[in-house]
Order: sequence, then C-alpha cells, then structure tokens
Amino acid sequence: MAEPDSPRAEPRRPVSSFELFFDLVFVFSLTRVTDLILHDPHAGGVLRGMLVLALLWWAWGAYAWLTNAVGTDSAAARVVVLAAMGAMLVVAVAVPLASAENALPFALAYLVVRVLHLVLYAVAGGANRAAILRLAPGNLAASMLLIIGVYVPSSIQLVLWALAVVIDYGTPIVTGVGGFTVHAGHFFERHSLFMIIALGESVVAVGAGVLGAGATVTPLLAAAIMLAVAAIGGLWWAYFDWEAALSERQLAHSIGAKRAHLARDMFSYLHLPLVAGVVFIAVGLESVMIHPLQHMHGVYAFGLGGGAALFLSGLSAISVRRGHRPRRDHLVTALACLCLIPLSSHVPAVAALALLVAILLVIAVIDHHHGRTGYQPAARTPEAAPADA
Repeated sequence: MAEPDSPRAEPRRPVSSFELFFDLVFVFSLTRVTDLILHDPHAGGVLRGMLVLALLWWAWGAYAWLTNAVGTDSAAARVVVLAAMGAMLVVAVAVPLASAENALPFALAYLVVRVLHLVLYAVAGGANRAAILRLAPGNLAASMLLIIGVYVPSSIQLVLWALAVVIDYGTPIVTGVGGFTVHAGHFFERHSLFMIIALGESVVAVGAGVLGAGATVTPLLAAAIMLAVAAIGGLWWAYFDWEAALSERQLAHSIGAKRAHLARDMFSYLHLPLVAGVVFIAVGLESVMIHPLQHMHGVYAFGLGGGAALFLSGLSAISVRRGHRPRRDHLVTALACLCLIPLSSHVPAVAALALLVAILLVIAVIDHHHGRTGYQPAARTPEAAPADA
C-alpha cells in the first residue's frame, strides 16, 4: 500500500495480538540490561549496558517498521517473526555476559535477528523493498562488527560495539527513509505500547528489590513501594497524558517522505532516551527497595535523578522535532532531577525517591491543566524547523 498523498484520515489498523506477542521478549531484554548495569555498576558496565540497549532498541524498532508496512497474517511471515523472536531471546539471555563468555551467542543471534528482518522485508516489502535494501549494507556491517568483537580484547570490543551503534543509527540519516510506508496510527500505537513495556521493567525492578531486601514488607518498605509506583505513574503521566497525543497528531498530519522522516526522528531516535531513562530509573528503584534508609552513590544515585532527567529531556527533544518550542517545565524539572544526584548521597534513598515523586507531580499537574484547557504548544519559527530531506 502506497503512502497517502494527503493528511486525510486513514483507516486505523490496530496493533495485532501477534505483534504484542513478539514484544514480550523485550520485557525480558530490558530486565537483562538492568541486571548488566547492577552487576557492574561502574562506568564500563554502564557504557556496555547503554550500548546493548541501543542495539536492542534498534532491532525492535526495525521490526516495528516491518510490521507497520507488512502484514503478519500469512503463515510464512509469522514463522519468520517467531524465529526472530527466538533469536532475540537468545540475545537477551546472553546480555549480562555479552562481553565475555556469551559474546559469540550474543553476536550470532543478533545477526540472525537482523538477517531475518531483511529477508522478510525483501520478500514481502512491496513498495518498501527498495528502501530497506538501501539500509541493508549498514545493518549487516553493524552486526558483523559484533562478531568481530568476540575475538578482540575487551577494550577494542567496546569500540566495535560503539561503532556498530553509530553505523546502525547513522545509516538512515545518510540514506534517508523515503519510500517506507508509515501508517501513522499503527506506528504510534506500537511505540506507545512499548513504552508501557519499558515502564513495566521498572515494576519488575521494584519487585526484584523487595526480594533482595528479604521479602519482609515492613511499613517503611511498603511506603517505598507506594512511592515507586507513584514515580512510575509520573513517568506514564508525563508521556501519555498530553505529549503522546501531540506526537500522534503531528505524525498523522504529515505525508509521504516527511512522515517517514518524522517517524524516524521522533520514535526511532528520540524514544531511545526515554527507554534509557526508564532503565536507569529501574536501577535506582531496585536500590531504594534494598536499602531504603541508606544513602545512594554512583550509578544508583544517577539512576533516579539522571534517569528522570533523561526521560524529561527526551520528551522536550520530541517536542522540538514536532515543530514546537521546547517545554520549559520539562527542562526545569529535568534540571531539578539532576540536582537529586548529589543530594542522594546525603539523604536516605526513600527520601530521594519522595523528592522525585514531587517533581514528577509538578509535570502531571501541568499536563492535566493543558489537557483540560485545550492548550496548544507554541510553534517554533519556520527558520528553526528541521529539514525532511
């Protein structure tokens, strides 16, 4: 089906149960990234965790684009996607030791995921076939770098992983994404559902932290759990209550190559900071559950404040890409979240979490007011609008 030539209403194709089934493997994948960071809570472990997250996010996004353009009703398509799901589960299992004992299974399974994506696109992509073939060399080159990284020292491996991420994310900028079909409603819904999956990882982290604390629910731990749920709910509110509708509307009103480039920028690129922010917050929440009265240091302190700041900054960047001015309340509260990082080393962890909830409550109140009053964000000047080449 060709892309629409006008922003008239399209028939809405809901996300299928099979697509949601495919996404289940990424719930586990995100927990493994969190585990990787928790098991190596130093600069190297955090960097590896973020590189792995970037690779996982890009692989999931590739299939989101695929199923947006190609139906999964045929038996052949489902078999290929199920095979990719199995390979991605191997990738997820290998994540914590992806730079050591499980380096080869991680790299080979990731290559299988990417190859199956290209095969299904090439066979069933129709009008999208030429567009995906432009991206194929970069996709395969990035995957091959992971395999080469198996046989080199750890420091060089890290460089190759970073280069793979640069190639993966840079190729669509060089080639463009014109020619890809983007059904706006389906594309938006798929990514918004993934955000719920990502937030679910924070819920899992809270449960893991409670188990790590011995599973004895004291009044203090119960209060920490309630605050954690409030923080996760605050993130949901910041994304879904007002911002998400604006992004969906902007995508629906774009046409042709402009829509494809907007989808690439707002969702494939600028949703990564949101997901990374949620992963960091999960790290912080698990630490709070285990040691609610202790001070937080290092990656644990960064997890709460830095993760929330990354999430809010990502929302502001999406607003800019939509053509609106950056939201000052997001930027100010992101700065306030950053201030929690040094503060966390001087106050109990549960107190730092309470302060984070208060900050997110401010955003919730502002968004609720915007939605209730029908407020529309101010557009940037035409000179500042990004090109959709």
